[in-house]
Amino acid sequence: MTTPTLRIRGLTKRYPSLTVLDGLDLDVAQGSLVALLGASGCGKTTLLRLVAGFDRPDGGTIELDGATIAADGTHVHPERRRIGVVPQEGAVFPHLSAAANVGFGLRRGRRRARVEQMLELVGMGGLGSRMPHELSGGQLQRVALARALAPEPALVLLDEPFAALDTGLRAAVRQQVREAVKAVGATAVLVTHDQEEALSMADEVAIMAAGRVVQQGEPMSVYQAPASAEVAGFLGDAMVLPASTDGTLASSVLGSVRVPPADAGSGQLVVRPEQVVVLPRGGAGIPGEVVSAQFFGHDAMVTVAVGDPATLVRSRVLGAPVHLAPGTPVSVFVKGEGTYFGMMRG
Repeated sequence: MTTPTLRIRGLTKRYPSLTVLDGLDLDVAQGSLVALLGASGCGKTTLLRLVAGFDRPDGGTIELDGATIAADGTHVHPERRRIGVVPQEGAVFPHLSAAANVGFGLRRGRRRARVEQMLELVGMGGLGSRMPHELSGGQLQRVALARALAPEPALVLLDEPFAALDTGLRAAVRQQVREAVKAVGATAVLVTHDQEEALSMADEVAIMAAGRVVQQGEPMSVYQAPASAEVAGFLGDAMVLPASTDGTLASSVLGSVRVPPADAGSGQLVVRPEQVVVLPRGGAGIPGEVVSAQFFGHDAMVTVAVGDPATLVRSRVLGAPVHLAPGTPVSVFVKGEGTYFGMMRG
């Protein structure tokens, strides 16, 4: 197994009344883009600052390309770490043109050719003479990315780089950013709280909670096989329902659902809304009644009350649910396999 570009073990960061990172481990393979995903306050930005060298850890080690850059008694200064950083709002120099921003800090002999190459790479070819105030938010972010990639860093850190962009622009810019990072074979870490962003951009996602990485893997594998009900609830939309299992079937308010082999007993069943099928009353499934239907254009979210006392479950359906007005009697069932977590025993 090759040595990862970034290897973190036991990383800890404390403040007088708070432990932000608590023995965190993380590996980032060469050439991969890993998204750090977690709720506000879970330690994502603190982790990035420690990797960049802006802050010092209280414990643990950080290795870059096999060399220790942070440990007890070791602290390599940020400018010597060969790490590029793209902050939330680009942070370009307002008095320098786009080209001068990208070329800042590059050796004179290679500057011009490298700047032109990087601007072309991020879709800014021919715009090098423009000043920051003449650029859109998306263009500023691409200039910041080009500047981070220009010195050929060992690692690029992207700290919620699309947070200030409007929804329509965000999807286009993040695709351009991914393509640019991949085009130069860079290794990158993206900090985000946006689940869609992490799932669509990253080769791997690392879910953070309480100062640790609680699960890391390819987006689809983490989505389909979350390590806990909490991870399932955070990564994408999920319903966590009380249930019991005989080992292969989990029984809940949604009836019997196939699950991976598990010890018999009580626990929690996780089902995604796209797994819940809504049919006219009388079809196979559990009887229920439509409570609401929200139309989003490409799909709709239908909320159905099932059971007594009523439990609200959600179904994601394609198109406009014109036949699913509130009060409509329906039947619901779960397609595919659910995820089951047994109760922890002391």
